[in-house]
Amino acid sequence: MLSNKISTLGRLGAAAAALMAPAGAFAQDAAAAAAPETINAGDTAWMLMSTVLVLFMILPGLALFYGGLVRTKNMLSVLMQCLVVSSAVMIIWVVYGYSLAFTNGGGLNTYIGSFEKLFLVGVNSDSISGTIPEYVFISFQMTFACITPALIVGAFAERIKFSAVILFTVLWVTFVYFPMAHMVWSGDGALMWDWGALDFAGGTVVHINAGIAGLVGAIMVGKRTGFGKDMMAPHSMTLTMVGASMLWVGWFGFNAGSAAAANGTAGLAMINTFTATAGAVVAWCVIETFARGKASMLGAASGVIAGLVAVTPAAGAVGPIGAIFLGAIASALCYFAVSVVKNKFGYDDTADVFGVHGVGGIVGAIGTGIFASTSLGGGGYVEGVTMAAQVWVQIKSVIVTILWCGIGSAILYKIVDVIVGLRVPVEAEREGLDLASHGEAAYHN
Repeated sequence: MLSNKISTLGRLGAAAAALMAPAGAFAQDAAAAAAPETINAGDTAWMLMSTVLVLFMILPGLALFYGGLVRTKNMLSVLMQCLVVSSAVMIIWVVYGYSLAFTNGGGLNTYIGSFEKLFLVGVNSDSISGTIPEYVFISFQMTFACITPALIVGAFAERIKFSAVILFTVLWVTFVYFPMAHMVWSGDGALMWDWGALDFAGGTVVHINAGIAGLVGAIMVGKRTGFGKDMMAPHSMTLTMVGASMLWVGWFGFNAGSAAAANGTAGLAMINTFTATAGAVVAWCVIETFARGKASMLGAASGVIAGLVAVTPAAGAVGPIGAIFLGAIASALCYFAVSVVKNKFGYDDTADVFGVHGVGGIVGAIGTGIFASTSLGGGGYVEGVTMAAQVWVQIKSVIVTILWCGIGSAILYKIVDVIVGLRVPVEAEREGLDLASHGEAAYHN
């Protein structure tokens, strides 16, 4: 069970490799499967580094990316939310989150795990998950649990109470994130795992999940005071570019680390993280040039995130050329979402969490089923599965994620609103959350 998220490469990479392997390799594989698990130093070193890289994505990467997108008076509030959200989830993860996500839930195993490893009972320095220490696996998965609610912060930035963010995070990871992680990654008996859904590093679990929660939050918290009238341009595109670059660097841990080993699948995920992102950046700039006459730094940075998001579920399944096309397609649809759909419906998603993470995640999840085809340079499907069948599984997974997260998040926002209230007073919003919520200022004249 522990090494099941070790990953969808067990479905794709391993299946494709088996199809192409010489006959003698099967005996070796059987012998390896029968051998007791032992720690591999190279795999462990890579996973230690990958875990730190994912933390680097959040702090300082995501924090600076979002910080640059808000107004000066709200810079510290976004940094604070990313920092404390991550810290709170780390505690929750080791207390009960890991157990709910990655143990067998018995009669409820389709949707959630059990309290078998509450407080990490039974885990010690000798425990093994695949070829790495279980503590390393726990830590790696913990960073995924941390970044997902931190992504949501960008949707309702500049007008939400700090206490509401923290309470929502505690409830949301418990009732939305942990079940989603279990259903997709925990192994036999879990809903989307049994369907054969392909999600290498978190297209459904992380990005669609965060994007839908962000959209629901933006609507339920309401628009910023003065939205559509006051100037609300990003205060520092420099910081946003720095944050986007840090995210790209950290994302190699996110994607290549999801191979859970220092192997060829990690190498494939690495090159795809380069090529999909490059394809998305170029596509966004080209589209923006035709649409607006100029390519912007904000657009290029958005392209970085769109490409990274789209390739996340596909990183270990598609080829490098397919990844370029996947990134470019996602970039085009994300551009449409943030420039047309957002304006059409008038919701105030401050950092375009839905437009980039939600839409990019949907494109990536469904696109994985297409570009994994060997005819398009991918690793192929599990024996007997056709492209049409795999795409349908991917679509079902997207639908379940949207419904699970959308309904669950709406209920949790309402509960938080009843308990502590979602919004700060108008006076505090006009003053800025840095001073109103934290008594500090990011900049001094």
